[in-house]
Formats: sequence, C-alpha cells, structure tokens
Amino acid sequence: MIHVGDQINADNANWSFSGDLTKHFDQHIEKSIPFYNASHELGVSISDFFLDDSSVCYDLGCSTGKLLTLLAQHHQAKRIQFIGIDVETEMVQYAQKSCQNFSNVEIREENLLEIELEKADLIFAYYTMQFIKPKHRQLLFNRIYQSLNWGGGFLLFEKVRSPDARFQDMMTTLYNDYKLNQGYSGDEIIAKSRSLKGVLEPFSTAGNLGLLERAGFVDITTIMKYICFQGFLAIK
Repeated sequence: MIHVGDQINADNANWSFSGDLTKHFDQHIEKSIPFYNASHELGVSISDFFLDDSSVCYDLGCSTGKLLTLLAQHHQAKRIQFIGIDVETEMVQYAQKSCQNFSNVEIREENLLEIELEKADLIFAYYTMQFIKPKHRQLLFNRIYQSLNWGGGFLLFEKVRSPDARFQDMMTTLYNDYKLNQGYSGDEIIAKSRSLKGVLEPFSTAGNLGLLERAGFVDITTIMKYICFQGFLAIK
C-alpha cells in the first residue's frame, strides 16, 4: 500500500474507488482536479437548457452523489427523475444516504457496461469515461447517444492528453505544480500516479471528439478547459 494523500492509500497500478476513499473522496477530488466545484456549478446551470417536468437525467459514475444533490435542489420545483449509477458498493451506499431527502433521486449499483439506459434529456459523466477500458469506451458512448432524446445533452468532463510530447511535458509539469500548491508532497503525487497506471487512461481532445462523433454527435463544444482537464457539451 502507498499513501496518496488525504488519508487515502492505494496499491501500485491498482487504484480503487472503494474502501477508505469513499469518506475522503469529495475532499480529495476537490483538491486534485482544478475547478471541480465550478464544473459542477456550470453543469447545474447548463441543465436549465435541457430539463423540464417529466425529464430523466443520469449521472454516470455518480460517486458520493454530490452533483445529484445540487441538481435536485436546483430543480426542486420540477418533476424530474434523477438517476445516479456507480459500480462501487460503498459509493452507492454513501450517495443513497446523501440523497435520501430527495424522493426523485435514485442511486443504482450497476456496471456502466451492462446497464440499459432509458430515454433521457441530459446525461452527465464527470471524470468517469477515462476509467472505462479503451476497448469498451466507444460502446458506452454509442449507448449514451442512443438513449438521449432528440435535442438532449451529454455533459462530459475528462482529463485529456496533449496532442504532442512537448505539450504533454508542459501540462504534466503544470499539473504537478498545481498539486504541490494544494499541499500534496512529491511522494504523494508520485504514489498517486503509480496507483493509476493502467487504470486511468485519458484520451486527447481529438480522441474524445472522435468517440463523440462516431457515436453520432454532430454538435459539440468545449465549455471548460484548464491545463489537462476539459469539459465537453454534446447535443443530439
């Protein structure tokens, strides 16, 4: 076991979203991903363009349910069905407790590669697709596109690789500087990188656009970009 910060331990090349991570997840992710809370606020604001009475909205890889609580609070005057999907039992239990005051929020323990999505007006995937094995990723993008109603939106946030080695070196250094400024030690940063080997496999901006376009999306725009983190909005 190696220590990656925020009272979280992980094995080499074996990062997991279960165990100790669950209760420390929000703290860890807010420090690790620049503008994480701002990206949630942006997603909630964008949801106004897609959700109305009788809408269905998914959060794929919902973790602790934080985004779902923000969405449910924001749209409390509407009859919207919010569905969170996560594969980790502890995360699902945590999210169910976090969302228990909202009768229109359902948290399901399911594997994203095995689910059948019902028709939806908006689907969120915040830093989720990067953990899907590349050989399965297109299948999930296809399923998301097919499940959306015409005019529905897919909000995708991902860590992205740079288009060439020079830019990649620059972005890696800038991101390491960011984490150092957040209070992580050099050993913790290296330990986190080691734990994510073969687990987190980000694509480039072009790679993500390719996945979206092959799934059928034509209207795609970037809504946020900072260092190696990018948010896309795709409309069916």
